[in-house]
Amino acid sequence: MNTAALPHRPTHTERPLTRLRQLAERATPHTLLALVNRLGIASIFWMSARTKVDGWFHIKDSTYVLFREEYHLPVIPPEWAAQMATASEHLFSILLVLGLFTRLSALALLGMTAVIEVFVYPDAWPTHLSWAGLLLYLVGRGGGALSMDRALFNR
Repeated sequence: MNTAALPHRPTHTERPLTRLRQLAERATPHTLLALVNRLGIASIFWMSARTKVDGWFHIKDSTYVLFREEYHLPVIPPEWAAQMATASEHLFSILLVLGLFTRLSALALLGMTAVIEVFVYPDAWPTHLSWAGLLLYLVGRGGGALSMDRALFNR
């Protein structure tokens, strides 16, 4: 008898696990995961951006000092890097909260995360890996149904 054609019958220990897996899948749809990822990672970068400015958007002198004396990014002058990082953290955080240009915004922040990991804080890889996990999900899957991307572009 050819047993390959018979359907797999779950054992009594597999049935609860199968049910648990199915319940977990129903309880965590893409829309929920995307929304939580967008808000979670946006809050991290937004809070970082806000430490770099006074008022609405005046970059602090201490931000320039930080980029000049601690971060030591190659190629880019520290003044440019401070301005670009501050503007990027603000802009892409807002876009992620709105779910607008989600994949592009997540990709930009993933690039920033890679730069931070490689050139600034290489020992903080566990933190950066957790950021990358949230961002990679958004790059790969998009902003979900509760996003402006979906409303405007039907993505």
